[in-house]
Amino acid sequence: MSKTTASSSAKGQQQLSEQELRITANQYGNELKAIASKIGELELQLDEHSLVIKTMSPMPEDRKCFRLINGVLVERTVKEVLPALKTNKEGIAKTIEQLTAQYRAKDKEFVEFQQKNHIRVASA
Repeated sequence: MSKTTASSSAKGQQQLSEQELRITANQYGNELKAIASKIGELELQLDEHSLVIKTMSPMPEDRKCFRLINGVLVERTVKEVLPALKTNKEGIAKTIEQLTAQYRAKDKEFVEFQQKNHIRVASA
């Protein structure tokens, strides 16, 4: 009776371990997807900023323009808005670089986890 209990207990621990591995692997996958999604959003914002800067650059500095700030449309001049757009664009680019580095580090960590635990990802 004790042999049966010991073997079923070992199987229970092995199954729990497999379940924990699946949960951890899913967490890695979810984190990677979230970072990739945020990078995609920021790349779209970067493209929008680039387009607006390209459009506004040849315009006279005293030309009136409108900018949406926290849901409020405000009237400004090209001279006021263009530097702010360029600063925002640089900030977005830096954030993308940081998130990309974070993604690579997390991906490397995930690959090491997979290798350590002999996990193979099934292709769909």
